[in-house]
Amino acid sequence: MITPDARTVAPSAPLLVLASASPARLSLLRHAGFTPQVRVSDVDESAFAAATPADLAGTLAQAKARAVAAQLSGPRALVIGCDSVLALGAEVLGKPAGEADAVRRWTRMRGGTGTLVTGHCVIDTASGREAAAVVETTVRFGTPSDAEIRAYVASGEPCRVAGAFTIDGLGGPFVDGIVGDWSNVVGLSLPAFRRLLASHGVGVTDLWSVQPNSDDPQ
Repeated sequence: MITPDARTVAPSAPLLVLASASPARLSLLRHAGFTPQVRVSDVDESAFAAATPADLAGTLAQAKARAVAAQLSGPRALVIGCDSVLALGAEVLGKPAGEADAVRRWTRMRGGTGTLVTGHCVIDTASGREAAAVVETTVRFGTPSDAEIRAYVASGEPCRVAGAFTIDGLGGPFVDGIVGDWSNVVGLSLPAFRRLLASHGVGVTDLWSVQPNSDDPQ
């Protein structure tokens, strides 16, 4: 358990900036002990194309991180850009075009599997150096009824996220299991994030703005 009344980030630590409007990514980082600033990149995702889901997610993550890094000046910052897509067979899916599209997707996805692909790019504004990684997680979908699909889509959640589902929200009951990193399905792989920070010479604990509560039961 993490308690908010804890230490602040070390004065020498770089600023962490999340180049994403995703509430799920922000919540994930906060629960992992970070307090990033949020800068939305406003990158037009429809302007990008790539040969594979991994290439597309990686390219978009890089574009978002670069767009935000170019806006920053002053103290050293580490900018993390991410992008997620769902590979369903030969098809690469981002956010649904609307409710009807989300219903069609879920009707197709139920009972099957897909691959959630997330690209990550961390840029050090002091040096301009970039570190990148693409992480893939296999998702096994449940078999929601037509009524459950309609109710889920009516909630609005599927239309706001890549692949038309979440694992940490209303969509969780409709995911039977995963193979790989669960945080990658949320939208940001925490293990990959730690490795990318290390490549910039920054330890993940250097950026913690909170610390474990020693009074919590083990």
